[in-house]
Amino acid sequence: MRLTVGQAVVRFLAAQYSERDGVERRFFAGCFGIFGHGNVAGMGQALLEHADDFPYYMARNEQAMVHAASGYARMSDRLSTFACTTSIGPGATNMVTGAALATVNRLPVLLLPGDVFATRAANPVLQELEDARSFDVSVNDCFKPVSRYWDRINRPEQLPGALLAAMRVLTDPAETGAVTLALPQDVQAEALEWPEELFVRRVWRIARPVPEPAALDEAAAILQAAERPLIVAGGGVIYSGATEELRAFAERTGIPVAETQAGKGALPWEHACSVGAIGATGTTAANALAREADVVVGIGTRYSDFTTASHSLFANPAVKFINVNVARFDAAKLAGCALVADAREGIRGLNVAVDGYTVPDAYRDSARALTADWNAKVDQAYAPQNGDLLTQAEVIGAVNDVSEPQDVVVCAAGSMPGDLHKLWRARDPKGYHVEYGYSCMGYEIAGGLGVKMAAPDREVFVMVGDGSYLMMAQELTTAVAEGIKLVVVLVQNHGYASIGNLSESVGADRFGTRYRARTATGLDGATLPVDLAANAASLGADVIRASTADDLRDALHAARKAARTTVIHIETNPLAGTPDSAAWWDVPVAEVSALDSTREARARYEEDRRARRRHL
Repeated sequence: MRLTVGQAVVRFLAAQYSERDGVERRFFAGCFGIFGHGNVAGMGQALLEHADDFPYYMARNEQAMVHAASGYARMSDRLSTFACTTSIGPGATNMVTGAALATVNRLPVLLLPGDVFATRAANPVLQELEDARSFDVSVNDCFKPVSRYWDRINRPEQLPGALLAAMRVLTDPAETGAVTLALPQDVQAEALEWPEELFVRRVWRIARPVPEPAALDEAAAILQAAERPLIVAGGGVIYSGATEELRAFAERTGIPVAETQAGKGALPWEHACSVGAIGATGTTAANALAREADVVVGIGTRYSDFTTASHSLFANPAVKFINVNVARFDAAKLAGCALVADAREGIRGLNVAVDGYTVPDAYRDSARALTADWNAKVDQAYAPQNGDLLTQAEVIGAVNDVSEPQDVVVCAAGSMPGDLHKLWRARDPKGYHVEYGYSCMGYEIAGGLGVKMAAPDREVFVMVGDGSYLMMAQELTTAVAEGIKLVVVLVQNHGYASIGNLSESVGADRFGTRYRARTATGLDGATLPVDLAANAASLGADVIRASTADDLRDALHAARKAARTTVIHIETNPLAGTPDSAAWWDVPVAEVSALDSTREARARYEEDRRARRRHL
């Protein structure tokens, strides 16, 4: 079969399927793309030719379309994703941030950036970065450190091996992330006689590794000796569809379950064993239990610094770790007993191995009392505060109340993710979608687009602050063009509220975090006359302006019933706090300073970091 490289890529991708537990699905839902001279004649022409069996979606920003692919992949439990194609030069490098986000979060996305001429016949082409050390360097080399697999197709004959290697990585739960295949623009349009076998329907089985018996025996012995164990549920619990197994295991043993950002929703918030979020953005209940835990069972978590409170949280001198993870790299963290296994299979194995084990009644009662106290604090934070402006907690509470259990909240950066982690009451394993591995400003609307494409029957509530909105709002236009409905709650607080709070805590007095006009003394003038609601309307969305709690609830109900993407604009008080997690996050403070505020912050930092420890 004689096809161009671009045509062969599209035909191959259209024939790839994933399978887990006997259920097959197309691995690629289609391709996002923005065309330029580096891909229009190759991938662009091929996507036009195969539009009937491989959908193309026009994006407005290259970084954003990778975020949309990541949102889709996460919502699909990594069993399906999108390809993304760009031209050479800035179109390609715009995707680097998206690639980093996908790889940090272990989400499969396929990136197909155009590249310079493989033949070097017209060097330097428009947008080519010339490197005097080698003609074999292009800007696409930037993708190497943020990709799990990277290749450049300099000859058509190289394509089959590269495509199969790409699929191997994309469908490996332990190795997945961004995969980059750089496609020189002349090679994309070059034809070759391809074997028919390359394009037959190919099913990639998503493995469920089972725990090694000796490791399972070791883990069971550790857990059976525990008096105050704690489960830390990470994203792997949800990706592997292990929430029912986790619920049954927790109920039978009485072990309390804390959740990371990616694992939130692993248990419904009101479940008797749920103690809520853990770590620097966690609940006082989960963190109190973590400090006293003698055994921590981490399931599908990579133990980020927020989860461990920068290695200060698990304070019991005798604490031991059991780490159930499909990736050996994560299973070996904190010198834990490594149970390298799929989360569902690991929980099943532990459940059998510790049959008859339960926690002491007093410990069970203590966990429930701590959780009840935290839930009362959330009720108080959600309640009307009667201020001139709503607090962010009031806004979160209103969205939480109006949304249904199957609806999805999406967020990524600023102060909102921390508040959501602490306060949001998740009722469904897929109802909470906060990207906090890379915490990328601008992810929210683009990621929400991908979430909605993966779950069209769910309402998707995108929560975004003004700082993150200004980074990347263009995909509102894509949502409108595609008829994909989002409810976007745009919180306006005139600056970077999260970093403002952090700046104040390290003695930097909120410098450079407020949106103000410049005066002779700096950026300390009037609030900028920015109208983000008008901006959203200009991008094609319906817009509702809200100013009170009643306005907000009415707007949320109206937006939920609407058929089109709706943006709700609400001003909030950036200085209003939320209940404290009673946990630390390590952000170094200047060791010397002329500022009293910085010197005071350094003294607090020296005191706080004494709690940090190595788990060996």
